[in-house]
Amino acid sequence: MGNLCARLLSPEPVKSKRPTSSKPPPPPSPPSVIASLSNRWSKLRSSSSSSSRKDKLDDRSIQEQALAAAIILQHHRQNGKSTPVDRSASLRYTSPSGGPKKQGLPRSCSSRARSVTDPLLQPHQLLNQDVKLDELETNHFVLVHGGGFGAWCWYKTIALLEESGFKVTPIDLTGSGFNSFDTSEVTSISQYVKPLTDHLEKLANDEKVILVGHDFGGTCISYAMELFPSKISKAVFIAAAMLRNGQSTLDMWSQQAGSNDLMQKAQIFLYANGKDQPPTAIDLDKSFLSELLFNQSLAKDVALATVSMRPIPFKPVLEKLSLSDVNYGSVRRFFIETSEDNAISIELQDGMIKLNPPERVFRLKGADHSPFFSKPQALHKLLVEISKIRPLDQILQKDGLG
Repeated sequence: MGNLCARLLSPEPVKSKRPTSSKPPPPPSPPSVIASLSNRWSKLRSSSSSSSRKDKLDDRSIQEQALAAAIILQHHRQNGKSTPVDRSASLRYTSPSGGPKKQGLPRSCSSRARSVTDPLLQPHQLLNQDVKLDELETNHFVLVHGGGFGAWCWYKTIALLEESGFKVTPIDLTGSGFNSFDTSEVTSISQYVKPLTDHLEKLANDEKVILVGHDFGGTCISYAMELFPSKISKAVFIAAAMLRNGQSTLDMWSQQAGSNDLMQKAQIFLYANGKDQPPTAIDLDKSFLSELLFNQSLAKDVALATVSMRPIPFKPVLEKLSLSDVNYGSVRRFFIETSEDNAISIELQDGMIKLNPPERVFRLKGADHSPFFSKPQALHKLLVEISKIRPLDQILQKDGLG
């Protein structure tokens, strides 16, 4: 998380620890509970599209929708289902001739004006972007969440990519999302990213993926790039830590230490081993989430994050990475900037890019720290565009110059 450890560099005392528990999250809900939640969610969605559509859902209803969505999504994943997740609770596209309604991709239920950088596209514009999957080096995206997030945060991106024909694998890192491990017991970056490295290790020798990392996930995909360079076609950093050899995430975030008051106010250090020992994890005060991470996102997505986010393991943030030109340096890197980011400033993003230049840089105008919520369609278009960028030697060969 941007400037996660600024408070350690500040003379001000840290906040007191929240009560922690070593108990793992409860097991997945049984089918009867899932069915009840699904019915409850459907009723809530139906009521929001009736005569009260113009009014905002009250906070309790939004929270219930978010929690039900998160549990149902995990239930589908555990049972091997790939049912696309609906992305809106509002209007549907209608036939231009006034005939029977046809179900299309959902509109946003946001009450704010839509930016021209994330226009409301027609279904054919999303699903037909001249993508010839058989001509791509790979059509497999592996999505790695940021600190405190989980695979759940990619639900819009997953649906859009799958609708375009791509294969998508979202990862829950150790102690994150629905992974039951205690966050405070994560003691190294290798332990934290093990679900990712396990997945890459199981890939066939000739199979490649596009790694996408958000926030602290940038450190995680960098670690994986060093271990499995031959299995990674491209690496995409979305407002993410893009480190150099010998750097830790703390080293990077400390560059904006003291300049992000909002982050410092939101941080809560947790001490599972006692106050006389170093912190074991970092939590974020839920009352600051909307302004810090989701200042351009919809209320329902903020609610989903509020009930789903977990603490961030502390020791991996301190660990310095060993990155070589032969391995890490051989993977093509791309960076996506988020212009309205209150967690990782655009200045810090530009600084990382200047010190460790990627192949190309893209900017999502009007995007907060969580563009998978605030600019899902624009982010999707960029990911598809990046998937189509061929290596220079292939371009030269096609043009007869190689």
